[in-house]
Amino acid sequence: MKTAIKSFFTNLFNYIACFLVLMLLFLGACKEKPVQHNNEETWVSLFDGSNYDDWTPKFAGSELGVNYKNRFVYKDRLLSVRYTPQDTFKGNFGHLYYKEKFSHYRLKATYRFVGNQMVNGPGWAVRNNGLMLHCQEPATIGLDQDFPISLELQLLGGDGTHERTTANLCTPGTNVILGDSLFTTHCVNSTSKTYHGDQWVTVEALVLGDSLVQHIMEGEVVLAFKKPTIGGGNVSGYIESAYEEGKPLKEGYISIQAESHPIDFKSIELLNLCGCMDKKAKNYKDYYVKNDQAACVY
Repeated sequence: MKTAIKSFFTNLFNYIACFLVLMLLFLGACKEKPVQHNNEETWVSLFDGSNYDDWTPKFAGSELGVNYKNRFVYKDRLLSVRYTPQDTFKGNFGHLYYKEKFSHYRLKATYRFVGNQMVNGPGWAVRNNGLMLHCQEPATIGLDQDFPISLELQLLGGDGTHERTTANLCTPGTNVILGDSLFTTHCVNSTSKTYHGDQWVTVEALVLGDSLVQHIMEGEVVLAFKKPTIGGGNVSGYIESAYEEGKPLKEGYISIQAESHPIDFKSIELLNLCGCMDKKAKNYKDYYVKNDQAACVY
């Protein structure tokens, strides 16, 4: 009798143990598996030699969309600024705008200055161009406006002899905090080296809304500032409603210039730092710094 009872309880214990093991296996199988993320950086080509329709020109004195005297040229997989021997500068600065606006991002562009400046171009515009960041909405630019309200990452080429930094800052219609002080002067030089001749040069920018902007050359920060706002002058022909004195510049469009000297852009790339920051989403990236919940995919 004792043997039978012992056998009964042994079998019962084994059944219960097996049941518990099966339950644990079942619950483990049903437990939600963590989402696997691909955190590889996703750079977008704003210009890669083919996407010409993503850019819209605006020249002072011309309507938005008019490529005045075909100065912006798409040829040989390059985005270029060109002038004919008969073309004379008459104050009609031009800008070419990318179709989207951004707030938090990294920007990388490869460029080279070529040839000679057009007839009657300003002396300061020799081998001079710029990447205009946080630009105002192109549709709000006045017919005769010379520059967009923006932050210019100024591109300068050397003359073969003198020192001339690039990745400088100019502030058409804007002010910034440089160091700990309000900077209202139009331009300030970076600490970059000089790039002479027609060599290809790669410049980068880190833009974090209105909290920080860095200009970068060869992996080194050569200029940094923060808290950009509208103000300071140094822009003319604007529509009054677009010039909101003191308004923080937290986002905007990107454009390149046509200031009277030929230039080529081989590539313009952007890494958007604004995106889904919910780790449960499929498109989460660990390098995002600003959340866009509407972009999340589950």
